[in-house]
This record gives sequence, C-alpha cells and structure tokens, in this order.
Amino acid sequence: MIFASRVRHWLPVLPLLGILAGTYWLNQQSLPEPGRQGSKESGDPDAIMENFSAMQLSKEGLPRFTIAADRLQHYPVDDRTTLDAPRVTIVSPGQPVINSTAKRGAISGKGDEVFLYDDVMVLRGAYTDRPELRVDTEYLHIVPGKDLIDTDKAIRIVEGSKTLHATGLQIDNNARTFKLLSNVRSTYVPAKN
Repeated sequence: MIFASRVRHWLPVLPLLGILAGTYWLNQQSLPEPGRQGSKESGDPDAIMENFSAMQLSKEGLPRFTIAADRLQHYPVDDRTTLDAPRVTIVSPGQPVINSTAKRGAISGKGDEVFLYDDVMVLRGAYTDRPELRVDTEYLHIVPGKDLIDTDKAIRIVEGSKTLHATGLQIDNNARTFKLLSNVRSTYVPAKN
C-alpha cells in the first residue's frame, strides 16, 4: 500500500521525464560526428557555392567591387575561403575599370582582402589617351576597400607598344600611384609609319 501511494505521487512527473529523455536523444542525433564533413574539427568545407558572385556598392549605390568564381569553398577550421577561377572587378569613379582573373584565389577571414594565384591577369581598360594595360603574374593581393593592389612576384606589363618586366608591384588607385619595386626592364617598339 505504501508503494502504490509513492507511485501515485510520482505519476505526474513521469511524462516530464519522458519529454526530457526524448529531448536529450534528439539533441544527440543532431550533433555532428567528429570528423564528419563540415564539422569544426575536420578539414572539410562547411559551405560550397557554385557560380558564386558578390557585389559591393558605393555610398551612391553604384557597383564598386565585384568578385565571382566558378566555385567557392569555406573551411571553418581556419576561417579560410578558397575560389576556383576567380574574377575580380574594381570600379573607381573617374578611373577605367580594372578586371583581374586567375586559376585560383582566396578571401581573408574578414572578407576585406582577396588573394589571386596562378596565371593571374589584370586588365585595365583604355581611357583618354592611354591604351589598354595588361599585367601578368603568379600572385596578386587586392584590398578593394582601399583600392590597393600589390605583389612581390615577377610581373610583365604590356601597355600599347611598351613592355615592362619587374619584380614586385604596388598600385594605389586612390593616390594614382604605380610602383615597380625591383629588377625593372623595359622594351619599347616604336609604331611603324
């Protein structure tokens, strides 16, 4: 009789214990397994996008910076974002558009820097009396918010009939400066009349 009396007092608590056990079980089922794709401990990406494209607008609402890639992958273990076949476009008021392409690239964890690798090509459109300018290199660092572009690798620059070879480059589009850092060689082929 005493046992039945105690069970009767615990009877309202049994459904709550059942709900608690069910909640615990569901929580355990939703946790990622160690090493499973996308988990913090693995080296696998947690996000993959095909045909990725993003645009940053100026204060006036005009396109300022565009980045696109065939494939984007984000790795949570080191907050790294990689790009396959990236394409970067920088638009500055009063300046020609600058387009950059590469085989692969990366975006910094904060998203404020872009790194291009392998067969990097930068193309600045012709403007006023200046012909199109093309830069070829193996590595390029771009800080779009500050209009900065630099590399410490060998570069080749072709502008009209002029060709420059150098090691290292710094471009500040805001200050309109273009610096070649070392080993500069130039070739000029005059136009035939």
